[in-house]
Amino acid sequence: MTGANTALNLTVFSVFVLLTLYIVYRASTRNVSASDYYAAGSSFTGTQNGIALSGDFLSAASFLGISGAIAVNGYDGFLYSIGWVVAWLISLMFIAERLRNTGRFTMGDVMAFRMRQRPVRAAAANSTLVISLFYMIAQMAGAGGLMALLLDVHSKLGQAVIIVVVGIVMVLYVLVGGMKGTTWVQIIKAVLLLLSVTMLTIFLIGKFGFDFSSMLDRATQRSPLGESVLAPGVRYGATGLTKLDFLSLALALVLGTAALPHVLMRFYTVPNAREARKSVVWATWMMAIFYSCTMIIGFGAMALVGTDKILDAPGGENSAAPLLAYQIGGTVLLGVVCAVAFATILAVVAGLTLTASASFAHDVYANMIKHGEAEPRDEVRVARITAVCVGVLAIAGGIAANGQNIAFLVALAFALAASANLPTLLYSMFWKRFNTRGTLWSIYGGLTSCLLLIAFSPAISGSKSSVFPDVDFAYFPLSNPGIVSIPLSFLAGFVGTVLGGDEADPEKQAEMEVRGLTGLGSNLR
Repeated sequence: MTGANTALNLTVFSVFVLLTLYIVYRASTRNVSASDYYAAGSSFTGTQNGIALSGDFLSAASFLGISGAIAVNGYDGFLYSIGWVVAWLISLMFIAERLRNTGRFTMGDVMAFRMRQRPVRAAAANSTLVISLFYMIAQMAGAGGLMALLLDVHSKLGQAVIIVVVGIVMVLYVLVGGMKGTTWVQIIKAVLLLLSVTMLTIFLIGKFGFDFSSMLDRATQRSPLGESVLAPGVRYGATGLTKLDFLSLALALVLGTAALPHVLMRFYTVPNAREARKSVVWATWMMAIFYSCTMIIGFGAMALVGTDKILDAPGGENSAAPLLAYQIGGTVLLGVVCAVAFATILAVVAGLTLTASASFAHDVYANMIKHGEAEPRDEVRVARITAVCVGVLAIAGGIAANGQNIAFLVALAFALAASANLPTLLYSMFWKRFNTRGTLWSIYGGLTSCLLLIAFSPAISGSKSSVFPDVDFAYFPLSNPGIVSIPLSFLAGFVGTVLGGDEADPEKQAEMEVRGLTGLGSNLR
């Protein structure tokens, strides 16, 4: 029990939900075509989209999971942040411009541009749905832990009910608002989140006379690990195996960011490639500021709350930031921080739901079933039905994963994206010989190998932090499979292309290259 005023916290949360639902409803009045629903009519500026992009990316894992990981593991928890900031350079240099110029609504547009449409779009849709579900399950688990703290709900049944409510609100955002409404929610959420962590950081440092060293000294006294939390090796580096696990995690974080379907889809909401690049620059700066603040918040929680109290609270590691807010500013600041964290979950999950439903409706229904001749109204209707189905699956997964560290769960989604999507996108954009067989081998090789390695890893069984801690079938020793599955996907794409019977289409390749570099014709398809 945090001593929180449950009524006040619930009021702050309710006001945010009602306000954003009203904004989503107002934005929905302009959803008259598939382009409006999927890409907001490409009407946002680079600055707006950059803020929304950071809002889409800065998830509950970023705010709750990383601050909690730092509060418990110290320096090693901050390694997540470093990977995620550096990762945006890959998106800026290789992905953003060409993707915006080549595609229309989804990642499948780019992958299938010069390949056989049906099998490649099916593969792209499968990959998008699996990755989005992994990511959404992490967010929903975070929602359960957060609202357990906010409303002082300790029972698993009560937390499951909370997750169901979160899922319903999240689906409403997508059904009503589409991309335009979801984007405005993400912009509002990103601004609120950045203001909240900045204010919390300033208040926190002020508690120690603006002396960061004094805060770190206090943190080492409140942690059972002592001064070792200020150096690498608490979680990664004690043995050769944990060092390898960290390398695998770093690969997944750095390479996975540029291939997350919901991040890629955001590049279609701007009118041209210049604005797409501008989006990435804005998003990178906002995230650099945010992650600098989370480092201070994490060590501050260790210093003022204490590691043991954090681990014993509802939500475990994920409760570090809310508990710190209560310690500094009482129930009012706790209510504000919890509401902002909850807004973070809602906005990110809404973006993921929209991406998954758009991929199925556009890639599978419109282009595979209807052969590119679907009516826009029917396509949007299918997207909305898919959103409901995806929401149900995310709720079930969130209940199953409740209590897990969400930063760790999200890292698995990054490994899937880096394994299934990134090699295929890079080959499609930069290798002229790349063909349909190479595309399918790369997507399915990366996706299948990553899923199998996750299933037989310590993330699922064999340790206290596993999803199933009481059984052990962890035959693969690493918690994150990226170091194996990412190179395997690149290799599968190369071998599949070399052995493939179909030749690449030189005319389509030339068109894709011209469009990717210049943007000519990017609005015609």
